[in-house]
Amino acid sequence: MTILEAISERHSIRDYEDRPIAKEAVDLLETKIKEFNEHGELHIQLVKNEPKAFDGLMAHYGKFSGVKNYIALIGKKSAELEEKCGYYGERLVLLAQTLGLNTCWVAMTYKKVKTAFEVLHGEKLVAVISLGYGKTQGVAHKTKPMSELCRVNGEMSDWFRSGMEAAMLAPTAMNQQNFMFTLDNNKVSAKAGIGFYTKMDLGIAKCHFEIGAGKENFIWSSK
Repeated sequence: MTILEAISERHSIRDYEDRPIAKEAVDLLETKIKEFNEHGELHIQLVKNEPKAFDGLMAHYGKFSGVKNYIALIGKKSAELEEKCGYYGERLVLLAQTLGLNTCWVAMTYKKVKTAFEVLHGEKLVAVISLGYGKTQGVAHKTKPMSELCRVNGEMSDWFRSGMEAAMLAPTAMNQQNFMFTLDNNKVSAKAGIGFYTKMDLGIAKCHFEIGAGKENFIWSSK
């Protein structure tokens, strides 16, 4: 499975089989986590065989079952932290999908087990990603029309359209898709709207956009 195929086939899964993650998959994930921590100056950690975080009332309210493995998205407190966690977290999500694993972004409906991961002074746990072998492969979420998610100055290029098609498949909190991409020649800007976890959602959407559009075709603009 390619990364582009993973974008299409990956759906949020909350119900997992009771079996450990294959060692080969764990090794690949931990290698990537180390790489992303260095590139993004983050402190992401893979938590294995830890059932307490998803064994409380909040998790049951969120309809989670069988979760014993998850990725803890942690980093130094900053204005960019949520977006960076979204971007690098989604890269791990898509890698997991290519390895035959299933995932779900979780911002609130879990319990923080302090002994399961390390949060250093000045750091913050932003969210976690449940991880394992799903009992199903899930279903696609509804999406807004592309015209509501982007603005184009001039003609829409094929690569921008492909990027937007990938961004439209990005998971967002409560499926709000509260982001806006703007194309101006080969420059692309992306902004988060107002709402819960929109900065993290923007990082996820930008990850998808880059994969769909091809990083060689554009440059990010802060405008």
